[in-house]
Parts: sequence; structure tokens; C-alpha cells
Amino acid sequence: IHNGHLRVVVELLNRKIVDSIILIPAGQPRLRSEEPVADGKARLEMCKLAVQDLPTGIRDQVSVSDIEVKRSGPSYAIDTVEALEGSNELFWIIGSDAYAKIENWHRSEELQDKVSFIVIDRPGDDGDGLDIGALDISATEIRSDSQVNGTSPSVRKYITERKLYASK
Repeated sequence: IHNGHLRVVVELLNRKIVDSIILIPAGQPRLRSEEPVADGKARLEMCKLAVQDLPTGIRDQVSVSDIEVKRSGPSYAIDTVEALEGSNELFWIIGSDAYAKIENWHRSEELQDKVSFIVIDRPGDDGDGLDIGALDISATEIRSDSQVNGTSPSVRKYITERKLYASK
């Protein structure tokens, strides 16, 4: 989780677009070209640390779920959505770059029927998504940055202490 993700969280909550946000780190992501360097447990911990670095009023509206990390096998959004279905309307917050590939997702049509997507424009996009002044940062850059700039202080400390990514 990086500052770009945190910016989305803060903007959506400050603008009252959503009432609360659940961060859900992927257990075994399917559409990545390589295996993640940090395992699910580490990604879960980094999400929890990042939430603690948010401003107090925002922090109280954000939770972290281990639903995908605990699941064995590949992580599919549709499985997570079906597990969370219930009393609240579900929104899936997604970057415009990922949304452009939504048809490649497992059971994509069902997923699109079950949730409303909040598509966030990436910097430089002139798309139909929401322009929140997104930061020009990507997880790929974080993983290759030996200084792990672009992460919150607690996440940066976690990464460097455990020698994750390029901080090795």
C-alpha cells in the first residue's frame, strides 16, 4: 500500500463519496506477471500500519480485512464480494488502468452486477473516472525503489526493517 492508495482513501472519505472503506490486500493475486515479493501476511500488516498513519478522523472510517489473505488458492474479487454481500451496498474502488482490464477478471459480468465501481483516474488520464488529483505513483515503483519513497512512515519502516522489495 502506498501514498497513492492513501490519497484515494482520504479524498473519497473527505468528499463523502463513501461512508467507510475496507482495505483488502490480495492473498494470491491472479493477474500479476510475477509472484508478489511480500506475502499476504506482510501486505495485511502494511495495510494496518498505513491506516494508523492516516489522520484521526479518517482512520476511524477505514478498516482492514484479512478475507483474501486467509483464503487458500487464488484471490478473485467475485469471491470476496460474495462473502461480503449483505446489508450494505458495496463499491469497488479501482484505478482506471485496472478497470480497463475488468473483462479479464474472473466472473467479470457477475462482479459488475454485484458492485458499483468507483473508478479513479490515474494522473494524465482523460477518462470517465473520478479525478481526485491522484498521485503519480505505482506499486511497481515502490517495489523497485530502494528508499521506498511514496509509502507512509510506518509502512516504510516495516519494509526496510524486513528488507522487502528493493530495500534488501
